[in-house]
Amino acid sequence: MKIAIIRELAQGERRVAGTPETVKKFKALGADVAVEAGAGLTADVADADYAAMGAALGDRAATVAGADIILGVQGPDVASITGAKPGAWIVAGLNPFVERARVDAYAAAGYEALAMEFMPRITRAQSMDILSSQSNLAGYKAVLDAAAEYGRAFPMMMTAAGTISPARAFIMGVGVAGLQAIATAKRLGAQVSATDVRSATKEQIESLGAKAIFVESVAGIEGEGKGGYATEMSEEYQKAQADLVSSHIAKQDIVITTALIPGKPAPRLITDAQIASMKPGSVIVDLAVEQGGNVEGAVLGQVVERHGVKIVGHKNVPSRLAADASALFARNLYNFLSAFWNKDQNAPVLDEEIGNAVRITQGGKVVSERLL
Repeated sequence: MKIAIIRELAQGERRVAGTPETVKKFKALGADVAVEAGAGLTADVADADYAAMGAALGDRAATVAGADIILGVQGPDVASITGAKPGAWIVAGLNPFVERARVDAYAAAGYEALAMEFMPRITRAQSMDILSSQSNLAGYKAVLDAAAEYGRAFPMMMTAAGTISPARAFIMGVGVAGLQAIATAKRLGAQVSATDVRSATKEQIESLGAKAIFVESVAGIEGEGKGGYATEMSEEYQKAQADLVSSHIAKQDIVITTALIPGKPAPRLITDAQIASMKPGSVIVDLAVEQGGNVEGAVLGQVVERHGVKIVGHKNVPSRLAADASALFARNLYNFLSAFWNKDQNAPVLDEEIGNAVRITQGGKVVSERLL
């Protein structure tokens, strides 16, 4: 059983899918591990650190040659992994809805592609969930990015020259990223409020010491779909939410938006008119900008200014914390494969519940129901 850890080729991608820690663990399972030279450099991992744990270092061709499993952060192009075994597993964040042509290419080449972002949100799969581990870091980094762009202090400061009022931070979307953003903004001393379409998150918001901002006038809308993800809301709820946000957002210094719906464009949460109502010098961080953005006028990969308000649209936010993001991502992949490791076969054997959820190609076909 050969596991290949490849260097990421996507522009701006600094993470790596394996670390010396996980190489050592895979070796302990009985696998041979090959690492592409330079794969970890952008995540502060030297080639020598991999070699010290027993990994074979080489170029891309040598790394993937005869590989049974290829580990990546983002899905590799088929042409770059020629030489892997027929039926080899590609285990990565594959972005199947956007990269459909690449998915079809995996199928045509006979590879078995496993999309880690399709991991079911069940208790035993929590340690395998790349979306949660990476979103946690993104929520933290979003607050730091906001603080860097904000021209004032976050906490209240009492000085001999007078008192500085604390910043007001509003978190829109209270999934993993949103909860971490609340906690981080609180630690920095901001007055924090938050909202979500899922009523069940109100208790979570308040448990972190933030003020929950919820629509009360529209009854019977929970906003929670399968797997704990948010769902699209009715027009009635969207209007009520927009009215509530408009009155609240005008008072905020920092707004962080995190709302995503799997397989669909990000919902629009903040309009140009709402941006115009904010104070000059305020900052909005749009964590959904890669899926179309929650904020009107957000630009992928840029910090832009509208009506005196900075809108931060950094691309691939977890990659901006490459070392920690890589460590967590690599552990997710190891936890996934090791949970199904069959000692007799010296290989992982997936069960139906998780295997069918993450498997998107097999036997020359696209097999995921979410893509058919």
